[in-house]
Amino acid sequence: MPVILQTTGLLILSNVFMTFAWYAHLKDMKHLPWFIAAIASWGIAFFEYMVQVPANRIGYTALNLAQLKVLQEVIALGVFAPFAVFYMGEPLKLDYLWAGLCLMGAVYFMFRSHA
Repeated sequence: MPVILQTTGLLILSNVFMTFAWYAHLKDMKHLPWFIAAIASWGIAFFEYMVQVPANRIGYTALNLAQLKVLQEVIALGVFAPFAVFYMGEPLKLDYLWAGLCLMGAVYFMFRSHA
């Protein structure tokens, strides 16, 4: 499997864990003390790092550091938008589209010489 596909797949999974670790406690644990939410988030983040570290190591064999970062940010928004709408119940905003278009510009500039 190509490095970019391996990296992307692992980063998508990593970002699902990351998004839940960062934000799910705002809905599911709002009645608990913050330190309990922090411990639960750390537990989820452990699995994020177990996927993210191999993703970056694999990706760095074919991509440079800036390309890995931009790829991560695009995936983060791609995971965050449906999480915000479907899990957290936030309204879908046109701003998600504009932010995504800005990130696509970043992808273009970071990857245009990679071909």
